[in-house]
Amino acid sequence: MTDELTTALPTREPLPDICMDLRGTPCPLNFVRAKLRLQQMSPGQILELWIDEGEPVEQVPDSLVMAGYKIETSIAQADRFVLRVRCVDVAS
Repeated sequence: MTDELTTALPTREPLPDICMDLRGTPCPLNFVRAKLRLQQMSPGQILELWIDEGEPVEQVPDSLVMAGYKIETSIAQADRFVLRVRCVDVAS
């Protein structure tokens, strides 16, 4: 019976290890700040970024992927765009 309950529960995304509000930060500073923060994190940790729509959301995800990071989710919300970025060991 316990197994049935476990499988019936919805899976939830893990909580981010760190959140950064970069709304109002111009390009490319928002990418630079995100990358610097990711470099201070351990592989596997999740950074949640809040960025503006427009140029930031068009540029930041692609730039992070090109730098070797993994975008877990990207969600548009009323007043921000939320990116969840998984820190990976980009040195390898």
